Amino acid sequence: MALGPVQILVIGYGKDAQFTGAALDELRRLIDHDIVRLIDLLFVHKNDDGSIEKIELSDTDELAKLGAVAGALIGFGAAGEEGAEVGAVAGAVEAVDEGSVFDEEQVWYIADAIPAGMSAGIAVLEHRWAIPLREAVTAAGGVALADEWLHPEDLVALGLEAAAAGE
Repeated sequence: MALGPVQILVIGYGKDAQFTGAALDELRRLIDHDIVRLIDLLFVHKNDDGSIEKIELSDTDELAKLGAVAGALIGFGAAGEEGAEVGAVAGAVEAVDEGSVFDEEQVWYIADAIPAGMSAGIAVLEHRWAIPLREAVTAAGGVALADEWLHPEDLVALGLEAAAAGE
């Protein structure tokens, strides 16, 4: 079982956000084309007093699938293929019992990054597109030396710094 890199993505929405469903449609498209695998999805709202309200998936079959993937990823890391099988079963059971693959400690840790009065979608995504690239690099004897995400804002800041240094 080849596994891609896993990312926790937290997307915040302010009080004036306009939910059209376009972001969920795009997520479905990425899943349908096996570009990403959705491991878990959780929606939260942070009240002005700092308290958190969770909105979780209620589809037991979907929760079992998501939990199985999360458990398999953890199990694979711990004990290879055999661990992935054991982890998948344990993850499916846990997700259905708990209603999410996130535990309370993870939810509170992530909630610290959400400003009061905002809502957020928290997705755990496996990047399936990266598997063939990683395999090709590994087959050629390559190893990852650094792994960092650059966002457009980061690139703008770098450009501004470079422009200021050149003055």
